[in-house]
Amino acid sequence: MNEAENGRQLGFWMCLALVVGTFIGSGIFLLPAELAPFGWNATIGWMVTISGALGLAYLFGQLARTLPYAGGPYAYVGEAFGPLPAFVVAWSYWVSLWAGNAAIAIAAVSYLSLLIPSLAGVAAFAAIAILWALTLLNCVSVQAGGRFQMLTVGIKLVPLLVVIIIAAYVVGADQPTATPKFDSAQISLSSVNAAAALTLWALLGFEAASIASRNVKDPARNVPRATIIGTLIVGVLYLLVATPVTMFLPQSEVAGSNAPFALFVSHYWSPTFGSLIAVFAAVSAMGALNGLILIQGELPLAMARDGTFPRWFAVTASNGVAVRAQLLSSGLATLLVAANYARSTSALFAFMALLSTAAALILYLSCALAAGRLQLSGRLKGPWIVLPIVVFASIYAMWTLYGAGTEPIAWGALLLIIGIPVYFGMRLNSLWSSPAQAPAPAAPPE
Repeated sequence: MNEAENGRQLGFWMCLALVVGTFIGSGIFLLPAELAPFGWNATIGWMVTISGALGLAYLFGQLARTLPYAGGPYAYVGEAFGPLPAFVVAWSYWVSLWAGNAAIAIAAVSYLSLLIPSLAGVAAFAAIAILWALTLLNCVSVQAGGRFQMLTVGIKLVPLLVVIIIAAYVVGADQPTATPKFDSAQISLSSVNAAAALTLWALLGFEAASIASRNVKDPARNVPRATIIGTLIVGVLYLLVATPVTMFLPQSEVAGSNAPFALFVSHYWSPTFGSLIAVFAAVSAMGALNGLILIQGELPLAMARDGTFPRWFAVTASNGVAVRAQLLSSGLATLLVAANYARSTSALFAFMALLSTAAALILYLSCALAAGRLQLSGRLKGPWIVLPIVVFASIYAMWTLYGAGTEPIAWGALLLIIGIPVYFGMRLNSLWSSPAQAPAPAAPPE
């Protein structure tokens, strides 16, 4: 066995844990408040999102099977369409990361405001403070961020399991709920579309295994399985969790809540335990934010060393941390939050989540089209069903992107346009376009 194979530490179960762990973060904890006004349209939106995510996950699996040693989504697009589309995809994914980090920080503040009500009035500034505290922690060392991650890894499951158990008891005991009767006249394509765009925020991350494929044992087999199974597990789990929180309580109460999970537990169990759930949700959000802050630095570092990003990103501090990429990413997230500080906590979260989703959909659409092109050219040796799924996944991605709304799309387009001069600057300047000769990037925490 060669050295490269010896370095592959992730088997199927660890790969599956990576996918599931990347999914389960903060997205689910505030979504019920945003979905409540949609009623049954939200439930249908979840089903559409799970179907679309499974289609995209299948294509990511096929791409990983064909290109098991590639560096993830931007490498797939580069193989199919060339360097400029690959750069656009990499740039959009980076935008999705730091915009998503802004949304996660806001989610943490939203749940903390249940315990410290004054935070609700300064949500933007409190979110920025949390963002920078964890950014500085990750800049100290990868080990410091890793220790914090270990403290939070099990906490994120507690609120989900509590809600599922309470919901099962409410249904089994036939307790009264405020669930509206299903009325087909209230179902509309536009409402389902808007709800699906929001629900996809909670399912961003099924590309995690393909990005880590260089560290996976037998990636051609394990990455596709882990991606599809992980997506299905989390999709069903979120449907079981989000539906009762969204539907069992009065719509106006859920929609107006900064902590819908805590509201649900307080109503059906105890206000004391509702407050405890708020603490768990806030810590879970900060744990997810901590892990993604690491990625927002490591991703530009790795791509800079591959020549996809400017060489400036490839420089690390003496401790091996990608400090430049960390500080710039969090700085951009800070500017984004500050530019929208006047919004309410709920509206600020929804905007950041939709912006992150819109940026991620550029990546997903590009990868779906890349799978189609590689299949047609004979370079992707997948079954006949790949092309129909390419069509389905592409339509789903474009439809969901439309559902995100004009404002997040406009912001996303602006941030993508800003990246184009960077790309051409790299092409013209050999100092930028050459990969840096530097030590290997810091490894993510176990």
